[in-house]
Amino acid sequence: MIASLVAAIRFLTRVPVPGRPTRVEDIARGVGWFPLVGALVGGATAGVFALGLRAWPAPLAAAVAVGFGLMLTGGFHEDGATDAMDGLGGGWTRERVLEIMKDSRIGAYGAMALWVLLAVRWSALVALEGRALWALPLAMVWGRWSISALMGLLPPVAPGLAKEVGGQGRWGPFLGATALLVLANLLCLGRPGLARAALAAPAVLGLWALYLKRRLGGQSGDLLGAGNQLVEAAVLLALVAK
Repeated sequence: MIASLVAAIRFLTRVPVPGRPTRVEDIARGVGWFPLVGALVGGATAGVFALGLRAWPAPLAAAVAVGFGLMLTGGFHEDGATDAMDGLGGGWTRERVLEIMKDSRIGAYGAMALWVLLAVRWSALVALEGRALWALPLAMVWGRWSISALMGLLPPVAPGLAKEVGGQGRWGPFLGATALLVLANLLCLGRPGLARAALAAPAVLGLWALYLKRRLGGQSGDLLGAGNQLVEAAVLLALVAK
């Protein structure tokens, strides 16, 4: 259990955790801990935002907090989202989409998508202010949970770590991730917008899964990262909606 939690933290963040080297099977089991890592990243980012509000206006504090969050994770999921959008936007065939996603250079579609995703996060923090301390962690819990769900719903379409991790067993980690998701939502009971968020996240995930099934026939690491970002953004939009 400890090895899988350490693997999840190492995999999703840049936090140096001591211990033995992480194996693929540790990461596979660690998928069940992804929502917890999301809560920790979201809590740390929201904490920086709350501290920043004491010194700066909300827009500047939000910019610093978003930057801190990117530094904490190394922009891991954001990088996947840009690759995915470049591939899906620029490729007409399945093979061409997968080929473009392998290119580490960012293109126009990826740049536009990244700008929108970060703008939504920044704007949501400004709108949430004090509520960000619970709202951002919850959004990141939903986002990281979506990774385990998408791995269970769709087969991998390209070689890579996502395929290796998925081959280790998908439903056990999904159940663990779902238990953490339920706990997070129970802890936020009574918060404004919670019901909207609980509807928006599965809806966006379902649409993303259907699109990938029709377009490519499955998922990959970049597509998992993109799904995470889309679900996270959907939850933030639901929580700040009037």
